[in-house]
Amino acid sequence: MADEDSGAAQRFAFVGGALCLDFSNTADWHASETPGEMLASYDDLLAWAIEASVVEAAEAARLQPLATTDPATTVEVMRRAVALREAIYQLFSRLAAGDEINPADLMTLNTELAIALPFRALERGTEGFSWTWLPGGLDTPLMAIALSAAELLASPTLDRVRECAGHPCGWLFIDTSRNRSRRWCSMESCGNRAKARRHYQRSRTAAGERV
Repeated sequence: MADEDSGAAQRFAFVGGALCLDFSNTADWHASETPGEMLASYDDLLAWAIEASVVEAAEAARLQPLATTDPATTVEVMRRAVALREAIYQLFSRLAAGDEINPADLMTLNTELAIALPFRALERGTEGFSWTWLPGGLDTPLMAIALSAAELLASPTLDRVRECAGHPCGWLFIDTSRNRSRRWCSMESCGNRAKARRHYQRSRTAAGERV
């Protein structure tokens, strides 16, 4: 979940360790019945994409006016963005719990992946060839996210994906700790809450024993 103490300079938290997981974490208390929506508008999506280095500020400046002049497409892109986010959350949350995935979630990801891949291209630089993205439309931010999710699903790192133990936080992350012991999205938020709860419970128990 979002850290209440984070500075105003950065609107979004990036604790997932993978672009797709950070995108999944744009819903606060994601495992609750009423998650908090952080992507309420296309401007929010662009703001996240800039902070995540998915698009540069100049590219965002090109896309933002398109959202104003083509509201119907903007609404559809936002529907797809939320659907992709929820599919990513469900896929990795279920896999982290050792559960079977819903094929519909994988289909949603594959649909976005099919849209994204034609925009991948090779370019030659001073140090050789590298992958780049061709200019796209309003759905540009979704392309790198879909590719990130596909790459993580097909990588050996998949078995290190975890869901925060601070239920119903629901935030996802890659556990890079040596002994695979990370439990929280961040110690500053859910970790400290858990410590505070344990301290409170111990204090209550000690107080009861003294009565």
